[in-house]
Amino acid sequence: MKIEFRENGSIGIETGGTLVLRQGEQEVLIEKPKVSLCRCGHSANKPFCDGSHKTAGFVAPAAVIELKTDA
Repeated sequence: MKIEFRENGSIGIETGGTLVLRQGEQEVLIEKPKVSLCRCGHSANKPFCDGSHKTAGFVAPAAVIELKTDA
């Protein structure tokens, strides 16, 4: 799995195919190879990015995290 903190933007996650989103008591299986999560706090579709960071003037550095499993 790869997590990319995009410069002045969202958090991109390469899921490898699926991921589970848990919010409180709710659990949703998401079957997408990539998702973008909000990190500016302005998205109307949290936890997902809707591009609001562009008009909000969000500023943050880029970074990448790669998670590897022994399989």
